[in-house]
Amino acid sequence: MADERTKIYLDMASEEMEKSILFLDETLAHIRAGKANTRILDGIKVEYYGSNVPLSNIASISTPDAKTIAIQPWEKAMISIIEKAILASDIGITPINNGEVIRLCLPPVTEERRKQLVKTANAAGEEAKISIRNARREVIDALKKEVKNGLPEDVEKDGEAEAQKIHDNFIKRIETLLIAKEKEIMTV
Repeated sequence: MADERTKIYLDMASEEMEKSILFLDETLAHIRAGKANTRILDGIKVEYYGSNVPLSNIASISTPDAKTIAIQPWEKAMISIIEKAILASDIGITPINNGEVIRLCLPPVTEERRKQLVKTANAAGEEAKISIRNARREVIDALKKEVKNGLPEDVEKDGEAEAQKIHDNFIKRIETLLIAKEKEIMTV
């Protein structure tokens, strides 16, 4: 019974930590590293028959080469609406359209801008680490409260040690993500 309470708290912490990793992964995907990545368009919504839908729901999006994203709407009438949505977004790329396909040509990223992007990625990583530390702290606090409710202290200490192991594992995953993103950003 006592071990069951510890497992529940550890599982809840792992879930929270996993959410932090997923959020970081999503955030890093939207940091443009100089080569075409269709995920930079994920946040763009387009008005389609009265409702806002993701761009990927009304067009096929591809990367024909390392510096270009091609957007082919399934309905030609959507081209101007998609263009307006891209211009209104914060991606900072002007669309070029030939009447059938919208192309986004990614400009080369300067060395200074690359360093800025690395700082942005690292800041996002630090936010994720804080989130993970908070989840660990919540487990440890909950286990200490459970001692007052009859949880043996050695079980509580084992739970703390396990929470620390889980924490360390997630921090390593964040470091791995950040190293990969930094390499991607700094590769010219």
